[in-house]
Parts: sequence; structure tokens; C-alpha cells
Amino acid sequence: MRKILLDTNAFTRLFGGDRSVFSELVAADTVYVSTIVLGELHAGLRGGRNVATNRRTLRSFLAKDTVRLLLVDAETSEIFGEVKQRLKAAGTPIPINDVWIAAHAMQTGSFLVTYDKHFQKVSGLLMWPEL
Repeated sequence: MRKILLDTNAFTRLFGGDRSVFSELVAADTVYVSTIVLGELHAGLRGGRNVATNRRTLRSFLAKDTVRLLLVDAETSEIFGEVKQRLKAAGTPIPINDVWIAAHAMQTGSFLVTYDKHFQKVSGLLMWPEL
């Protein structure tokens, strides 16, 4: 079973017509969306053009049968704490929202679809594409 979690920049590429992200999406049995990513997307929508159209597109995407919204729970928080501490101890911190996103990907055993290279610092994280 192929599970993916889309990072914010993967959404941006998907909605911009990136065929490689679309191909990953189609091949996945389950597509997870972290509430952290959703917050970043809403922030981006507010700063962009075509706000109403983009909101409808996002709502339509979230309503698809294969899409699951991930809420932060106790397990996510535990993984977050472990990842954040490992990164701090190694002297390789990443943006705090990205630690939450990584925690969600690890919690679900999903491939994180992202174009941010700093996620490579998170050991045990499955990523696509391999950067």
C-alpha cells in the first residue's frame, strides 16, 4: 500500500501543473495532508491572487476519497519531540513546522513528497523525490 504525505511545496507544484507530483498522487493508495501543511496553505492563499478559486480547489482536493487529514495527537507529539531533540543534538535544526510535518510522515509510514532538502537531516524519514 503506497502512502504519501504532501508537503506545502508539493501542493504548490501540483496546483501549478507539475506532472511528477500528479503521478505520485495517482499512484498512492492514501494521500495524507497534515494540518500543519493545511495551515501553511491557508496562509499562502491569503497572500495570493484568486483566493476564492484556490480555496475551492483545495476544498475539492481534501474531499477526495483517498485523502486523509492528519490531526496532531499524542503520538505525533511524541515523535515530534524525538525528532526535534535529535536534530538539536546534531546541530542540524530545521524549521519547526517541518519537524511537525516529518513527525506526521513518520507516524503514518508515508513518503513525504517534498522539495525541501533540509528534510534529509531527519533520519528514518521516507522521502520522494530522493533529493
